[in-house]
Amino acid sequence: MLFNSSEFLIFFPVVLVVYYILNRRPQNVWLLLCSYFFYGWWDWRFTFLLMTSTVLNFVCAWQIHRRPLMSRFFLVASLCGNFGILWTFKYLNFFADSAIRILNLFHFNPDVPTLKVILPIGISFYTFQTLAYTIDVYRGKLKPTNNFLDFALYITFFPQLVAGPIERATNLLPQFERKRTIDGQMVASGLFLILLGYTKKVGIADSIAPFVDSVFGNVNKSSIRLLSALYLFSFQIYCDFSGYSDIARGISRLFGFELMVNFNQPYLSKNITEFWRRWHISLSSWLRDYLYIPLGGNRHGKGKTYRNIMITMILAGLWHGANWTFVLWGTLHGLYLVIHRFVVGQYRSKELVPHVQFPSTNTRDILNILFTFQLVALSWVFFRSADLPQAFAYLKGIFVWHGPLIDFGGLLRVAFFGTLIVFIDWAQYKQNNDVAMLEWHWIKRGALYVLFVFVILLGKTHESVPFIYFQF
Repeated sequence: MLFNSSEFLIFFPVVLVVYYILNRRPQNVWLLLCSYFFYGWWDWRFTFLLMTSTVLNFVCAWQIHRRPLMSRFFLVASLCGNFGILWTFKYLNFFADSAIRILNLFHFNPDVPTLKVILPIGISFYTFQTLAYTIDVYRGKLKPTNNFLDFALYITFFPQLVAGPIERATNLLPQFERKRTIDGQMVASGLFLILLGYTKKVGIADSIAPFVDSVFGNVNKSSIRLLSALYLFSFQIYCDFSGYSDIARGISRLFGFELMVNFNQPYLSKNITEFWRRWHISLSSWLRDYLYIPLGGNRHGKGKTYRNIMITMILAGLWHGANWTFVLWGTLHGLYLVIHRFVVGQYRSKELVPHVQFPSTNTRDILNILFTFQLVALSWVFFRSADLPQAFAYLKGIFVWHGPLIDFGGLLRVAFFGTLIVFIDWAQYKQNNDVAMLEWHWIKRGALYVLFVFVILLGKTHESVPFIYFQF
């Protein structure tokens, strides 16, 4: 079930009305049932996989707490179970096909069977969420809950189940365990985030999608059109994913829950490390805490620091999909981070990226923002392309300039949607508040709502497009 589908427009109000009628404990039962219904709408068989992951991690975390001498055994059991499921459904065929191609180069033709499986929606998200819970219990940072219902709801909570944010149990689980208080401010901000999310997804991302699809489907276009489509895809994926996060956070606020911020205006970053502080924050912070720092972080010299960054970003690329295009996308970002770290020297922080600073309007910062955006946009070629030959053909089409210098159709789209995104992001970020627009004068707010509705109606003229990150 998609947030931008007619089914959801019926499902959500019903869930919300019944939720408000019930008390806390029945509310949790109701949300759990609705979350399984929401997830099973795509394929009911996937609910058994979700339930298996939930039971596995609940049992392993509880045993880690109760039996300290065997804690490592149950941690390994959780890791093997979770990664085993993820490997089977997402990566087994990819690595099997890759191995066959390599062997074919040496004139070996092995008959290796592959599994015909459908990738379960959101499997990478809820797998990382369950793993974080078990690892935190093992590290002693979290006491495991003895309430299976609350834990199951923490894993399956439908607004963030299939595309995040990847919530930590320390933030979300206690919210399910206590009584919720929903006031007018939460409702107002929740409704605003939902409107903002639909504006980004339906109004901007879905409007851009047909143009992007047509160009990436046939890279034999002029260089200026290829470049326009690349910028537009940069806008599309940002608005598609951050729009989902806004809707998820807005819906959660109507239920009385607060999800973490997953995007913090990443295209206003002045360097690539700052970009990763603001882009898909729940994933970047997960990789920092559970991969980069355990590998050694920046504690053992420059060489190992660069190695740890590269490993982290390559695996970040692979997390997104079983395709060498994603591996190369992650590798490219790893190189960006290594080069930037080498240039600016050692950071004081032990984190993967430094503290985010607010953007300003001086010329140097603006040039840094534009340069960083160019680097990020260039990497999106690999993310969007179906395979490596298409990606390299696309890059060649840009750098080996051909065709006219002006493409009015593409440039007008870039200018319009780029201006709209900068308008929204700057209004939020200059006050470090994603609902800052609610503080505007009522006349300005009214004009803003009219603009948002107009943009949404503009996008609805096109066919509804599934959220890009549903495939991960």
